[in-house]
Amino acid sequence: MTKEEKIARYRELNQKVIPGQIVCAGSSLMEMFPVEKFINEDQLDTTIYNRGIGGFITDELLKNVDVCILDLKPSRLFINIGTNDLSDPAISMNQMIANYDRILSIVETKLPDTEIYMMAYYPINYEAATEEMKPCLRIRTNEKIAAANKAVEKLAEKHHAKYIDINDPLKDELGNLKAEYTVEGMHIKEEGYRIIFDLFMGYAKEPHWK
Repeated sequence: MTKEEKIARYRELNQKVIPGQIVCAGSSLMEMFPVEKFINEDQLDTTIYNRGIGGFITDELLKNVDVCILDLKPSRLFINIGTNDLSDPAISMNQMIANYDRILSIVETKLPDTEIYMMAYYPINYEAATEEMKPCLRIRTNEKIAAANKAVEKLAEKHHAKYIDINDPLKDELGNLKAEYTVEGMHIKEEGYRIIFDLFMGYAKEPHWK
């Protein structure tokens, strides 16, 4: 399914959502997080709508902020956007953060009561990467991800949002994404998401703070 098809599908699904629930937005690392499936398996009394779109850069989420966030009127938003920007040498980190900043400003203006959680970017594992993925991961290094996480944490402070890092269970002793949890060095297998799900839900279900 193309990005355009996913946007059209989300637009249709948004007609039936219950406002005031939890929304996840971002790129493939958010889209692939099977939060709705885990909630059903664990029989949790929580409604989460995942509006992640694989391949999205910050600029694309900015252009589609209505479909992915605003139309759902969430009480709580979990956002993970920008790692595809980090993979593109033509996009500077300043440019990425500027777009992220704009997204947050729009959400704050349109939905002032929404609590925003900005998720730390997941690590990668170059050694476990497929040959096809290695060129990308020479650009999107763990060092670059760590620098981006610091910038995102600073941006969270500016917007009175919460910066959250639930990545420890995914990391090996060197700070890389554990080989057993990665598809091709970057994306995460379902069992990897499963081990961070309880940490994620700890934030999803905490008392409201805004």
